[in-house]
Amino acid sequence: MIVTVHAKPNARMNSIAWLDETTAKVTVTAAPESGKATTAIVNLLADHYGIAKTRVTLVRGATTRMKHFFIEV
Repeated sequence: MIVTVHAKPNARMNSIAWLDETTAKVTVTAAPESGKATTAIVNLLADHYGIAKTRVTLVRGATTRMKHFFIEV
């Protein structure tokens, strides 16, 4: 499954707000440097779906706020 994420780094808390089944607005406390925010998003998505972090893969958007993740469910 491909999930589209609108990322908001440097937020006050980590959270996921689902807009529909495959689109989410994710806020993370991590800074947007050296992939820290992307790693935090991977951790949140893995926890949400109850799967290992290695099953969440970034498809596109490594340096942008709009990211696409492939999730092996």
